[in-house]
Amino acid sequence: MPPNLTGYYRFVSQDNMDGYLRALDINVALRKLVCLLKPDKEIIHAGDHMTIRTITSLRNYIMDFDLGKEFEEDLGPVDGRKCQTVVSWEGDQLVCEQQGEKRNRGWRHWLEGDHLHLVRRTEDEVCVQIFQKVK
Repeated sequence: MPPNLTGYYRFVSQDNMDGYLRALDINVALRKLVCLLKPDKEIIHAGDHMTIRTITSLRNYIMDFDLGKEFEEDLGPVDGRKCQTVVSWEGDQLVCEQQGEKRNRGWRHWLEGDHLHLVRRTEDEVCVQIFQKVK
């Protein structure tokens, strides 16, 4: 049985956000700004339905989905694209695959103790973020 990720998580660290954003064709000024942000995550996990809120001082992004069901994701707030997305469990990891203009795009979330790990990838770039559970 997969873990329940419900909780509020505060940003701890990140590695290679600039490279990841460059692979998404984000302009240099916006990349510099995003790299300074310290986003929080709020996850609500109820059975096969999940909501993941990414909260920053610049803008918020809400991902609301049913596990295992493909949906059109509007990534306008992120990079102006839309893609076909499916999120499912692989063991204890929540895995997202995004099919669209960029190849090899998606992410993985998993817990290690009270730390939420997020590995994002697109093209050949990988960004790692870590968050601390606070409630």
